[in-house]
Amino acid sequence: MDFLQRLAGFGERTALVFPGRAAISYAELSRRVAAMAAEFGARRKLVALEASNSEHAIVAYLAARAGGHVVALIAPGDALAFDAFEEDFRPDLCARPFDGRWRIVERQSAGEALHPDLAVLLATSGSTGKSRFVRLSRTNVESNAGAIASYLGLTPEDRAALILPFHYSYGLSVLNSHLAVGASVFVSAKGVADKGFTDDLRAAGVTNISGVPYSYELMDKTGFSVDELPSLRFMTVAGGRMPVGLAETFRRRLEAAGRQLFLMYGQTEATARIAYVPSEAMADNPDSIGIAIPGGELALAGEDGSRIDGSGEAGELVYRGPNVMMGYALDRNDLARGAEIEELRTGDLAERRENGFFRVIGRLKRMSKIAGLRISHEAVEHALASRGVVAAVTGDDRRLVAAFSSGQAPEDVCKLMITASGLTALHVEAVAVDALPRLASGKVDCQAVAQLARRSQKADAGITEAFGRAFYPRRVTPSDSFEVLGGDSLLYVQLSLTLERKLGRIPEGWEKIPVGALARLGSQKGNRRVVDTDMLMRALAILLVVLHHATLWPIPGGAAALVMLVGYGLARFHGAALMRGETSRLLRAVAANLAVYAPLVAGFSFARGEVLWPSVFLVGNLGIFDPKHMLPYLYWFVEAYAQVMLIVAALFSLPAVRRRVAANPFATGVAALVVTVAIKILAPKVWAVGAVQIFTVSDVFYLAVFGWCVFHARRARQRLLVLGMAVAAFPFMAYWGGNWTGSWVKFMLQLACVAMLLYAPRVTVPKQVAALALPVAAAGYHIYLFHRLVPELLLSQLKLPWPAMTTLSVATGILTGIAAFHAQKALTAWLARRRSGGAALGAHAAPAE
Repeated sequence: MDFLQRLAGFGERTALVFPGRAAISYAELSRRVAAMAAEFGARRKLVALEASNSEHAIVAYLAARAGGHVVALIAPGDALAFDAFEEDFRPDLCARPFDGRWRIVERQSAGEALHPDLAVLLATSGSTGKSRFVRLSRTNVESNAGAIASYLGLTPEDRAALILPFHYSYGLSVLNSHLAVGASVFVSAKGVADKGFTDDLRAAGVTNISGVPYSYELMDKTGFSVDELPSLRFMTVAGGRMPVGLAETFRRRLEAAGRQLFLMYGQTEATARIAYVPSEAMADNPDSIGIAIPGGELALAGEDGSRIDGSGEAGELVYRGPNVMMGYALDRNDLARGAEIEELRTGDLAERRENGFFRVIGRLKRMSKIAGLRISHEAVEHALASRGVVAAVTGDDRRLVAAFSSGQAPEDVCKLMITASGLTALHVEAVAVDALPRLASGKVDCQAVAQLARRSQKADAGITEAFGRAFYPRRVTPSDSFEVLGGDSLLYVQLSLTLERKLGRIPEGWEKIPVGALARLGSQKGNRRVVDTDMLMRALAILLVVLHHATLWPIPGGAAALVMLVGYGLARFHGAALMRGETSRLLRAVAANLAVYAPLVAGFSFARGEVLWPSVFLVGNLGIFDPKHMLPYLYWFVEAYAQVMLIVAALFSLPAVRRRVAANPFATGVAALVVTVAIKILAPKVWAVGAVQIFTVSDVFYLAVFGWCVFHARRARQRLLVLGMAVAAFPFMAYWGGNWTGSWVKFMLQLACVAMLLYAPRVTVPKQVAALALPVAAAGYHIYLFHRLVPELLLSQLKLPWPAMTTLSVATGILTGIAAFHAQKALTAWLARRRSGGAALGAHAAPAE
């Protein structure tokens, strides 16, 4: 009996859960399905359904199935696809939103018979040109749902998170397999990278999550943690090749928490699933597709069609099972045909291992499977040709590359590729050539096209490699962006310098642009450069620090400006992650910066013959330890920076704080500013540490909060409020702090910083200024750490006039820091090359025809 006839038998058990709405029980679902099935009518019809992940669409799908109709699932929001289906298949009913309301519209009866076994039509994923649909029978759907429920061990207690579209066979299989056993489905309103995704899943009590490899990449980048989902039992992945490293990462995380990961392989032509790797075998078979699902059989066929029974020999992967489709359909006439194939030739080249598991090693035809979409290279070429683009397309399971010779702009060709393939800008690239490479036969040389793509990517490698070095040991792919990688303000300055050198400019908003797209941007000429004001401020601030320490001039304030920039960078680069509770990203950034500080602590400890514990534990600035047993006070900034970050991380680990800040980051910032200014004023009354009070976190925290408020002051009134608070606070601080020249210089500098960040966040400067300022800004942290080593250890031994001594101290301080910065870059570059073995990113060559 079809599982749709069993819905009512599960009674009041929960069937469907939608965010913010009352759950739908099986009894209620059965009533609604029966009512809509009656609305469809008794005569068997073809129903075209716009299959959004919505209550209406899911009920309509179940009603069409339960009523014995044939239902075609069309991608939501794609009016062209729906119109094309209507033209080719002439559906009897159309169920879709019209004018914001869900409607069922009856069309004039087409009259052609529908095969009695036919149940569902699914578009072949990623197909372009004329629509082609997979014909699935009731047996196909029912058997596949049962097989999936069997090997996953689904029970009525399970609750799936439906994050995939259910017009996609994988998403549909999640829905069918759970309803078949009386389990429930949580239909998520958020994607895996959206804020609150994990909170929604935890509140819904999901026991399993299914996603494509790209879903897991996003989860890994956004700090998804299985520990936050106490009811989670397992996760599944299908829809493309899962990178072995990523699979291993999630397997270890899940196993450590007592959960399971299932790698699966399938095709729409087999309803959904063909093979899976049992979770207990994952560790030994991370690059395998496993074994056939229950009721199915996998085999290999040679080029002559003969069966390959041994291990280690490659052949086309062939599948037999009750879930193999009836066949394809191009128009309404095809829907009267019965089952036409007994076995599915997958088009994948595979080999059998000695343990009986199968591994896919390539494709027989020019196809790519990216983000769950199977893309025909020929189809994309045809789509480009229809728009006047003479191109040859190649690619692998990460991206498509088109070499074209018809003179269009690469970005325009990329847009056409996106439209034709359904992919995103992260997955396509276009390379302009004088002429397409061809074989002697006159056919396009696909291997040569792939080589063109690799050469193009090598030309872009400077930026890609710079990102790889900056974020070592994390792996950086062309689809990553600075924001996704969790970069901080120091890395932002370093990579801005790289972009300025490679492109002759710093693109606005580059931190949100994928690395691959950045690498393809053209260079810019001219004598002017647009740079972020905070980078110029950083360079000026570090120069003031060096001058202040090398002279007796009253020019303090550089370190205070750096503290303000800490808060500004915190809001800019970590604010969104903190509001999601992802404090680990912030802590990783802190750890990376402290790793540069650690050799200083070790060196001073060795020189003094004791472990300088206050500096080891980053509390030397608190004024409660003998200076003989810690680093010099000039390193207070590093300790205050770490303390600020740890306090912020602790605060944002509290859900109540996260919710309050996320609701209004500016207002909460202003409130925090009032509190921290009060702490600065009142702290000396209860914690009197004397002159070193100016180094304590209580004395400088408000500066970081000022930086937060400046960043979140998006409206004119908000900017005016922050400026007004600065105008009130800083003169008071100058007067209260001693009313001497140095005090006024220090605090007026902070007022100027606030005004510039508020009203001139990007400025145009001569390229010579940028060429001088950006390297200093990029190496600013290293300059701060190392600028006094040479003057204290070597120059102090020389008897030089003070002008010469001051000049040498400043010059050697800056140069020492820059040298340390480049030494670290060289070390990380060497480590990155050693880890990757020098392997270059590039598309795999498709076989030539």
